[in-house]
Amino acid sequence: MGSRENLNADDEMKKRSGLALLKVLRGLTCLLVLLSTAFIMLIYFGFPGAVILRLFSVKYSRKAASFVFASWLALWPFLFEKINKTKVVFSGVTVPPKERVLLIANHRTEVDWMYLWDLALRKGSLGYIKYVLKSTLMKLPVFGWAFHILEFISVDRKWEVDEPKMRKMLKTFKDPCHPLWLALFPEGTDFTEQKRIRSNKIAVEKGLPILKNVLLPKTKGFSACLEELRHSLDAAYDVTIGYKNRCPTFMDNVFGTEPSEVHIHIQRIKLDDIPTSEQENAAWLINTFDLKDQLLSNFYSQGHFPNEGTEGYLSTIKCLVNFTSVTFLTVLFTYFTLFTSIWFKIYVTLACSYLATATYFDLHPVPVFGSRKVSV
Repeated sequence: MGSRENLNADDEMKKRSGLALLKVLRGLTCLLVLLSTAFIMLIYFGFPGAVILRLFSVKYSRKAASFVFASWLALWPFLFEKINKTKVVFSGVTVPPKERVLLIANHRTEVDWMYLWDLALRKGSLGYIKYVLKSTLMKLPVFGWAFHILEFISVDRKWEVDEPKMRKMLKTFKDPCHPLWLALFPEGTDFTEQKRIRSNKIAVEKGLPILKNVLLPKTKGFSACLEELRHSLDAAYDVTIGYKNRCPTFMDNVFGTEPSEVHIHIQRIKLDDIPTSEQENAAWLINTFDLKDQLLSNFYSQGHFPNEGTEGYLSTIKCLVNFTSVTFLTVLFTYFTLFTSIWFKIYVTLACSYLATATYFDLHPVPVFGSRKVSV
């Protein structure tokens, strides 16, 4: 009897080992596909659209860049929802398509910003989403180049350094004819228990709310966004993200280990309801995060946000068509680069050199053949 139990235990361990190996292989394959498609789409399609076309028109350059990068970014919701089987649950209000909006989100983990792609994809705004992110991410090869030509706003977390750069970029987003989803994480960093303790120490010193699930928000960047864009936006949205089981890391997403569920609660805010003075809108933001903290406490105790089911499921067919198109182009241009004319290699070298230089020195082409209304 004992030997039979041992055999069953050994079989179970072998089965688990086999499943673990398959998950590792699947994760490595996903990582290879995402990296290779990112490089090819950036060099062969993003570079001509976002850089060369910009010499003629900022408007059409942004449209071209949006189309190209939306095609690649859509691979991530496909990975999350269709391959990893992560359940993404939306609640609160439904976001209308074709709005210019400011998104204010909590920063629970390093991959929160990726789950905003699931919402943007459903609204046809995936290529128009822009982030305020830390400058160290701009130093990443390939991805940092993409962040640059997508006009993400990089910050060093020193306001005297960040303010002129941030306002300079925000001024280029004022044209209401250009679609925009600007995502801001006012906490400035992802949530940890150590950071919460430090944040609450500051809150006690300044007589501000003590928070359990979020950090005290930094208000100056938020105020600058409002000051520069208030009259060209349709609305602001308070986005609260919660996870079942535990918060995922980037590699959890790649290997499909976590999360089992992502819950995204959305509240629409009329811009007229946000005070105009810097001091008052700073107080408004702190109060909003106090309410967000309470909302998260309820989520962790009840297992859900109120008013679930505001968004539908992604179309599997559309996801597969996009995946097939992007991977086909990646294979085709990889073949051209490696096995055909040397001119492909020269083009790739020149494009990489330009993108690395432009990203490092924060350079954007200025239209020389058309309108110069927007320039950086």
